[in-house]
Amino acid sequence: MLATIGSEHSLLRGHLSLITLIRMGLDPVLIVGSLIVISVTQTGTFSGADLVLALIVFSLTFPGTLAPVRSGWQLGKEIIVGWTAVVLILVLLGYATDSLAVYDRNVLLSWLVAVPALLYAAHRVAPVLLPRILAMEGCRSAVIVGFTECGRKLAGEFAASKLLGVHVAGFFDDRAPGRLGPLPEAGLKGRLADLPAFVKTHAIESIFVALPMASQPRILSLLDELRDTTTSIYFVPDIFLADLIQARMDDINGVPIVAVCETPFYGVNGLVKRLEDLILGAVILTLSAPLMALIAVGVKLSSPGPMIFKQRRYGLDGKQIIVYKFRTMRVMEDGLHVSQVTRDDQRVTRFGALLRRTSLDELPQFFNVIQGRMSIVGPRPHAIAHNELYRKLIKGYMVRHKVKPGITGLAQVSGFRGETDSLEKMQARINSDLHYLRNWSLRLDLAIILKTIILVLRVDRHAY
Repeated sequence: MLATIGSEHSLLRGHLSLITLIRMGLDPVLIVGSLIVISVTQTGTFSGADLVLALIVFSLTFPGTLAPVRSGWQLGKEIIVGWTAVVLILVLLGYATDSLAVYDRNVLLSWLVAVPALLYAAHRVAPVLLPRILAMEGCRSAVIVGFTECGRKLAGEFAASKLLGVHVAGFFDDRAPGRLGPLPEAGLKGRLADLPAFVKTHAIESIFVALPMASQPRILSLLDELRDTTTSIYFVPDIFLADLIQARMDDINGVPIVAVCETPFYGVNGLVKRLEDLILGAVILTLSAPLMALIAVGVKLSSPGPMIFKQRRYGLDGKQIIVYKFRTMRVMEDGLHVSQVTRDDQRVTRFGALLRRTSLDELPQFFNVIQGRMSIVGPRPHAIAHNELYRKLIKGYMVRHKVKPGITGLAQVSGFRGETDSLEKMQARINSDLHYLRNWSLRLDLAIILKTIILVLRVDRHAY
């Protein structure tokens, strides 16, 4: 719930830009629009306070997403979780600014109930209607030059996402069919020399060149032959076969560059993330201060040793940081060899076991958040000994350090919390961390926080 190609003169580029605009704007526009309609209907006006609320909720829900295929149950769950997270933030802001009384209670209640139903209906209807509305002139015709992995992947994306409204008419490649392997339904239409004539006779609107970079002379020759056509031409560089993190196009004083592996927190995103951490971190520390004082006394009385356990971990860009936790064990391991905690581990104190099951031992890490060493949501930091082990065994392991480590993360709310007693379990955790880096949004953070709260209240069985 509550993003990805786009904008030039050609019919295809305008077509895709419109889809992207709808994907990004559907949720926030429906949410803000329903607030306006309900407020005007019930009170006869839309006040300045309502406008402030509309701007805040728009910033929390933009950009939206629109998945082409989802089960009704999965869609409903995503909408409820996402909207509940947004509502909690709004209530928290209202409580902190003492502004809840400014708003009409009936308007707010009607709005809070109406939004999930409205979003559910829109997300069920949009994938059915949009392809028909956006492709009233027929599917945009395209060919792919190069039966490469990039080309096959691109054709698969067009086939899977009907919202794009692109029909692949076929592939062109200079290699013999026997060297290409199984061909897709579109089939091989000829060699590169046959492409110009095919484009003209079949009114092809777009060409996607998916040849490897080593084929530059052939690409230049092909572009020269296509100069007298009106076909839009796109180059699909083979670097995109790599595992990309926040890939984007940019330029340095006019020199084009491609970001292959980048943090999601550059520019405005970095500011949004830091404000999220500071505001939520300060509120949580304030509300949990009495509880933390009681826990500190409990730790001190339960076993000899300090109340706070400090351990070195890798932080942003792989730099070492000190992470705080309430001490839950009789030992203070922080060396080259650190044993993971296992179920019924004899090193864990009785009081420490309670803290670990309820995740209360993590509360001091909110001080790490305020310091700027950690974030509320992000990949969980591992002991340095574990980092040095797994970075050699798992491809892309250190990429998770492109962002600050988090108190909670996508892996933890996806069932990958607790002991990782096999390489497969750690691989699953890293896959979740990298998925978070590729798809970060403020809404995703809020959803993860809400799911974490639910897990803590249930007393997560993976925590020990």
